[in-house]
Amino acid sequence: MDRTIPHPRVVMVDGVPMSALVAEAAEPRAVVVALHGGATTSVYFDCPGHPELSLLRAGVANGYTVIGLDRPGYGASAAYPDAMAHPDQRVALAFGAVHRIAGTDAVFVLGHSMGCELAVRMAADGGSDVLGISLAGTGRRYQAAAQEILKNAAIDHRPRGLRDLLWEPARLYPPDVIGNGLSSAGTAYEADVIKTWATQDFPELAAKITSPVQFLAGDHENVWESDATALAAIGAMFCSAPRVNVGELTDSGHNLSVGLTAGHYHQRVLSFAEDCVATRGRTDMEVEAG
Repeated sequence: MDRTIPHPRVVMVDGVPMSALVAEAAEPRAVVVALHGGATTSVYFDCPGHPELSLLRAGVANGYTVIGLDRPGYGASAAYPDAMAHPDQRVALAFGAVHRIAGTDAVFVLGHSMGCELAVRMAADGGSDVLGISLAGTGRRYQAAAQEILKNAAIDHRPRGLRDLLWEPARLYPPDVIGNGLSSAGTAYEADVIKTWATQDFPELAAKITSPVQFLAGDHENVWESDATALAAIGAMFCSAPRVNVGELTDSGHNLSVGLTAGHYHQRVLSFAEDCVATRGRTDMEVEAG
C-alpha cells in the first residue's frame, strides 16, 4: 500500500471511533492536521475528481504527513454525540486521534470555517505542541446579507440563499465540485458554537494562543467581513502569538480548499508551516546550546 496516497484511517479514542483521511510522508517534516467546516467531512481536503485541489496530496509532495480529520460529530464518531458535547471533549478526541495516527502531539493545525473553532481550541490548549495555526472562512462579524440568511439556519434546515452564500461566484469553482461527495449531515453541538463563537469564544481563545498564526480570507468571501479593517482587527486578537500573518487570496471564495485557486492557497499554508517548523528547529537548537 502506498501510504503517500490519501487513505482512510479509523482509531479509537476513549471508546469513540475517530476517522480521517491520511497521506503519509516517508520522513515527514511535520504533521499537518486539517479540520473541515460544517456539513462536510475530511474529503473536503481531497476533493473527489480533482487531485490538483487536494491539500493532502500537496502536503505529502512537500514532505508533510497530512491528517484530514473528521471532526467530532462527523464520520465514524457521528453516533457518539454525548462524547463531544463539551469543547474539552472535542479537543481531547482530536489530539487523541492525531497521536494514535501519527504518534506525535506536535502538529501544525489548519482550520476552515466551523473547523476553526476546534483549531483555535487545540492551539490554545496545546501550547508548545502546536507548531502553528492557519485559519480561513471565519471572522468576528457576519456580512449583513449573511447574517440575515443564517439567522434561520439549523442542523435540519438550510435556509434559502445559503448555497449562494457559500458557493458564489460559481466561476471560482470547478463546475462539478458542488455536491461531489462533499456534503454531510451536521452535528448538534455546532448550534451552540454559532451562538458564542464570533463575539465571545474566538477573541478569548485567540488571546491565549502562543503559536504563530496565519489568517487568510478569499477576496470573494461572502459570509464574514474580511476587508482590511476587519482583517486587522482579527490579527490584533492574537496578542500572545509571536507572529501573525494576515492576508487575502485573489479570485477566491469561502471554500478555499476546493476552489480553482486551492493549489495556491495550500502552498501559502504549507509555506507558513515550513516557517513554523524552521523557527521551532532554531529554537530547539538554541535550547540545546544553552
